[in-house]
Amino acid sequence: MYDVITIGEAMIAFNPSSTGPMKFVNSFDKKIGGAELNLAIGCSRLGLSSGYISTLGNDEFGKYIKNFARGEGIDVSQVQLVDHYPTSLNFKEIMEDGNVRTFYYRDKSPILAMTPADLNEDYFKQAKVLHLTGIFPAIDPKNIEIFDQAISLAKKHDVKISFDPNIRLRMWSKAAARDTLSKILPHVDILLAGDEEMEIIIGEKEPKAIVGALKELEISYIAIKQGENGSVGYHNGEYIEAGPVKAPKVVDTVGAGDGFNAGFLYGILHDWSLERTLDFANTIGSMVVGVIGDNEGLPYYEDVQGRLGEIDVIER
Repeated sequence: MYDVITIGEAMIAFNPSSTGPMKFVNSFDKKIGGAELNLAIGCSRLGLSSGYISTLGNDEFGKYIKNFARGEGIDVSQVQLVDHYPTSLNFKEIMEDGNVRTFYYRDKSPILAMTPADLNEDYFKQAKVLHLTGIFPAIDPKNIEIFDQAISLAKKHDVKISFDPNIRLRMWSKAAARDTLSKILPHVDILLAGDEEMEIIIGEKEPKAIVGALKELEISYIAIKQGENGSVGYHNGEYIEAGPVKAPKVVDTVGAGDGFNAGFLYGILHDWSLERTLDFANTIGSMVVGVIGDNEGLPYYEDVQGRLGEIDVIER
């Protein structure tokens, strides 16, 4: 049985060896990126069982990503390697304050080789949560058909659907994102969204207004991520504002939202209170931004316990 399965495209992420405008950076370190894979890694490190569905290029980069995911304890039985589609790349620009710009090279993504028929119904039967993001349909409109099939299989087998809009405006317009993602919301059980993303999708940015606008959809859990301002959660009529967890130093903001998502799903799967779940998720987000890399800062469960003061951390 898998606690969480997810569908998405993983990439080789090239991190700059120095901060500042990318045109002045002379070398990069090879890393791995992709929001859905980050989520799977985050869940696995916390002790959840996670599975990843994807298509990668049958090249050295694709094999590296698959092996890396397997090494993180993620089930990769549903990851295909295909010829004639190079594994996608992205290059990051990191400024001194931790702000990041990402430049994508994914026009011939291996995901283009995936079809709805590639989704294994038996795999969905074994899952508790299916996590989706808005990045997948942004890669190519045909991926919406894969999403529709995944949602259908999840509903058929009582699998909860978790959704992070994860809007990337380098990949599509606000109008296209709004049109596509607003149609996914009625199927969602767990919404994990940024306030600015919800403003694009439903025209509301203030958390209480977002919750009010979504009430008729009967989404079981709503978490609104507000970055350095913390987060807001809603469940069964309970509305909680969770204050931020200050990071000692911000060096790379990429992956913080994925870490939050992993922590929030962990809390739900362990029947925690909404308040505890939000604090746990906020803490993970604050830990991620202190490490350069898309997923290098995703903590293990005992690391979070240490940060929360639940266990003693012996460093020497």
